[in-house]
Amino acid sequence: MESTNLIIRETVFSDCVYFAEWEQKSYIQESFTMSSERNYEEIVKEFVIRTLEPDKLQFTILYRDEDRPIGRIYISKIDPQADSLDITRIYIGEEEYLGKGLGEEAMRLILEYCYIHLHTERVSLDHLPHNHRAAELYKKLGFQYEGVMRNSGKKNGRYVDLHLMSMLRAEYYEKCRRITE
Repeated sequence: MESTNLIIRETVFSDCVYFAEWEQKSYIQESFTMSSERNYEEIVKEFVIRTLEPDKLQFTILYRDEDRPIGRIYISKIDPQADSLDITRIYIGEEEYLGKGLGEEAMRLILEYCYIHLHTERVSLDHLPHNHRAAELYKKLGFQYEGVMRNSGKKNGRYVDLHLMSMLRAEYYEKCRRITE
């Protein structure tokens, strides 16, 4: 997948070192339910296991001009019967690339991939209640708020609520149509 500024490719083993570094950053830890004690070995193990599971996809976001990894996308719950999936994690891990619209650009690319190439009917995602920046981006992209999933995540040993959002194929194509008009 490619756009003006980004290339999104399947994750390779050597990307795990970047993930381990990024996922120690406070702004990333604050945005997800991942444990603050994650380390390189856990990330490698997780990568290997997910690679073998047919209902999961892992991607690395690269900044096109430098061919350099700057972020991560993880898709799970791919259900070919229901034509649905979940964007479980997406982030820009290199701080110098924050605030430049690259997260939105990456989301647009991955949504195109989900709807056009995977023929998905429904894409869901969730976010922590305090992550207003993510919520606003998802709303801007066309996601609809579905509600609160009470105690559905666990962060550092404590249950947390998550806000569920989704977008249907028809909503995606309608949003694309309005953008091109």
